[in-house]
Amino acid sequence: MKPGRVLALAVVLAGLAAVAGTPGAQADPDRQAKLNQLTKQSKALSKAYRGEIQSLEEAKRAARKADARAKSLKSSVASAETSLTMYAQTSYMNGGLDPTQMFTFGNGDLNQAAKLNYLATERAARLNRLAALLKEAKQAEKAADDKIDELEDNIEELRKKRRQVERLLARFGFQTPDAGTGLTPRMISIRNQIMQNFPMPYGVGCLRRGDPGEHGVGRACDFMMSPGGRPAAGDDLERGNALAEWCIKNGRQIGIMYIIWQQRYYDIRTGGGWRMMADRGSPTANHYDHVHVSVL
Repeated sequence: MKPGRVLALAVVLAGLAAVAGTPGAQADPDRQAKLNQLTKQSKALSKAYRGEIQSLEEAKRAARKADARAKSLKSSVASAETSLTMYAQTSYMNGGLDPTQMFTFGNGDLNQAAKLNYLATERAARLNRLAALLKEAKQAEKAADDKIDELEDNIEELRKKRRQVERLLARFGFQTPDAGTGLTPRMISIRNQIMQNFPMPYGVGCLRRGDPGEHGVGRACDFMMSPGGRPAAGDDLERGNALAEWCIKNGRQIGIMYIIWQQRYYDIRTGGGWRMMADRGSPTANHYDHVHVSVL
């Protein structure tokens, strides 16, 4: 390779190294370990709280999603770096123009000038793309760290409330499902009370064998407020709101653990008020067509 061409290639690769060396381009090596540790702690808390803690589930889901995005962007950065390096090497080793030739063009060298212009434009575009990816990756890593910090804060908050929750749990012994319905006696009792107080024209769904949550162990029922997966409206919406408020008012006396309604959840154990849930993609998944009730 001619000395001028070697110099040009070195300049390009030096520029690439400068961009790739931007602070934040590398992911925090401790993030995954911290997320794994917090996941174990959240499982222990859920066991101590005798069931799912929706705030923890939401925080874990958000942290994992943010971490996955950070990893994906880091991979995209690595691919872009490799692609740009290979492009620079190929373009200058196989037909690239020496910088010294820029001062010796004649009329017959216009094609070479056009080639030089194309190479410079393409190189700049690839460098800009890499710089944009690096910026996006840095932002994603910060977002992932923030979400993991939020999960850690959530766990600490729940630990502080553990004695309060234990006193509540002590009032309600642990129950196992009966052989007939697959539901616990407490779930059957609360289901019957709800159906006595609120008409259920669209039905009630409780046991779902194999479900990893409370439905699978007979400690949850879905009280439908609309047919066909449509968001509840009008009288149906008012009935769902009334049922949710009834559960909040009576939950600590009859053993309700938490409720979910209108993409929000209310944990009776912690008494933290309504909290929003992440969008899960459909009216049913977001609980716009039914009130979910889980019991201790």
